[in-house]
Amino acid sequence: MSHPVTTSITCTALSFAWPDGTAVLDGFQAAFGPGRTGLIGRNGSGKSTLLKLVAGELTPGEGAVRTAGDVGYLPQDATLDTALRVDEVLGIAGRRAALHAIEAGDASEEHFAAVGDDWDVEERATATLAQLGLGHIGLDRTTGEVSGGESVLLRLAALLLRGPGVLLLDEPTNNLDLHARRRLYAAVDAWSGVLVVVSHDRELLDRVDQIADLRDGEVHWYGGNFSAYEEALTVEQEAAERMVRVAEADLRKQKRELCDAQVKLARRKRYGQKMWDQKREPKVVMGNRKRAAQESAGKHRILHEEKLAEAKDRLDDAVEAVRDDDDIRVDLPYTAVPPGRTVLTLLDLRLRYGARLKGGFEVRGPERIALVGRNGAGKTTLLRTIGGQLEARSGEAQAHVPLRFLPQRLDVLDDGLSVVENVVRFAPDATNNRIRARLARFLFKGAKADQLAGTLSGGERFRATLAALLLAEPAPQLLMLDEPTNNLDMASVRQLASALESYQGALLVASHDLPFLESLGITRWLLLDEELKEVKNPTEAVGYPA
Repeated sequence: MSHPVTTSITCTALSFAWPDGTAVLDGFQAAFGPGRTGLIGRNGSGKSTLLKLVAGELTPGEGAVRTAGDVGYLPQDATLDTALRVDEVLGIAGRRAALHAIEAGDASEEHFAAVGDDWDVEERATATLAQLGLGHIGLDRTTGEVSGGESVLLRLAALLLRGPGVLLLDEPTNNLDLHARRRLYAAVDAWSGVLVVVSHDRELLDRVDQIADLRDGEVHWYGGNFSAYEEALTVEQEAAERMVRVAEADLRKQKRELCDAQVKLARRKRYGQKMWDQKREPKVVMGNRKRAAQESAGKHRILHEEKLAEAKDRLDDAVEAVRDDDDIRVDLPYTAVPPGRTVLTLLDLRLRYGARLKGGFEVRGPERIALVGRNGAGKTTLLRTIGGQLEARSGEAQAHVPLRFLPQRLDVLDDGLSVVENVVRFAPDATNNRIRARLARFLFKGAKADQLAGTLSGGERFRATLAALLLAEPAPQLLMLDEPTNNLDMASVRQLASALESYQGALLVASHDLPFLESLGITRWLLLDEELKEVKNPTEAVGYPA
């Protein structure tokens, strides 16, 4: 669908803060023109908040957002009313009902007004669903019959059908299996209006025309896709690090020169005092010389001090240009599991939704198991059943060690409590100082640890949830993660992978993010597709039919 080249987003002096006073944007300025823009930035930088401001979901404290064109917005982790019909989600229920009434012989004027010129609305809706791989979903079905991944594509289908000039996508590949992602990629490739996408999905970001890096409340623009951005950033950071070395050398030089100047001035002062004491010249001459020397010494000292201050400022600026991505540290000894210990037993398990497991299955020692499969296969159901949140239809799921489950929706936290208070819920006997010291490992330091959970960004919320589960008492020796890279920026995905390297317990991870899974040192791959079966490698694991 083509759109006029005037479609754009303009943010002028935009400011926004949460009710508790936490500032997200302050005097923000940016303009997004036609084409596909990947909006990236560290978690908490304000990416999702910015999209909500543009979409009108939030109201700025100051400033304005102007959009030339209708805005379509796909939020992350949005849920649909399970009672809604598909045609209601697509926004065509009224036109469709009027069309059916006319076809049945009812020529009422209101029906023709409802249809307008959209006589092929059903055909367009069916074609849009087929484009996204949802051709098997009828317009009369309810959303309660579709999987989480299919519901994301269904919301996208509603936007594509509407054809807004400005399309905002916030982590659209969350919960999508590999085949569904390819459908979304194709839709993004075909988009010709203004598109701004927030994502940690590298393959998606490699399909955009430019990268907007939201950092320290400002957008830094990079032409090209994410790979081009990484190359440019590497060059930029190498230059920044060189500038730090130059500034450090200059600072050392200015310190030496100031020290040398102070030594020379001290010598002159001692010489002048000696002349004064010996009274070798007239008193008036010596007085004038002393005043002139003091003035000269003062100017000389001020000049060198100014040069030193300037050198310090240059060093501060140079250091600030070098990005610092902290690492999460999860070196918790009480999570360790001996190699031969039985961690989990599954026996003739039949899930409430989805697959069944014939026979027995065991996890022993600190195994790292990847759970893969298409949307709707039952991966989340299996994890929730193991975690005791769902009852199985039959069979047994028994954990033999303390376990914790990190769900997709990150609904473990109480939004009305601070990060510290949430952790206390899971470890009531731990001291405040002990909890704060451990939270620092998850990058919640000082005031950040006192921030309300309800004001955290997606990535911050993930870190806080992971902290609450891993710092729980007793320490979890089986950690189950359901799509853990959802809502994480690229730096946070690397942080998580690094953090899990030092985790000493057993891991069971459901994910569609193959690069992330491979970075974890997976020891077994399990494919859930009507039955649970072990496969040899990730290629075989994702080779299920399209």
